[in-house]
Amino acid sequence: MRIGVIAIGKAGRGPEAQLADDYVRRATAAGRALGLGPVELIDLDPKKPGKGPEAELILAAAEGAHLIACDERGRTYGSRAFSDHIAGLRDQGERRLVFAIGGADGLDRSVLDAARSTLAFGPQTWPHALARAMLAEQVYRAVTIMAGSPYHRD
Repeated sequence: MRIGVIAIGKAGRGPEAQLADDYVRRATAAGRALGLGPVELIDLDPKKPGKGPEAELILAAAEGAHLIACDERGRTYGSRAFSDHIAGLRDQGERRLVFAIGGADGLDRSVLDAARSTLAFGPQTWPHALARAMLAEQVYRAVTIMAGSPYHRD
């Protein structure tokens, strides 16, 4: 199952972007034997401002995928439950899983409605660069949990 992290805006070249890239590389390498990957970061840059144009790009990029919307009002998961959720989607035959991170004003209602579920990193608002890095790390952690690696300690 391919895994994508779709985010509005450019990640840039800062340490947060490097961290996200590192976790994506690790998740891709560790996930191969588990039927996961590649894991990819997909940055979308709308030509028009606003949630509507952002939603159009997100929905087009997520077409045909199992979409999970990142939203502060979404469901929170412990790392093991998150791993179990991803494994369950893979085992149910999902071919592509996509997480969507919205722009500065969050996700448009159309993306939330199209999503099969939501994911929150708590009630705080996080900068997009950190959200990408945290999500990439959790995907990597999920893969290592599935693989039985000692990276995650309960």
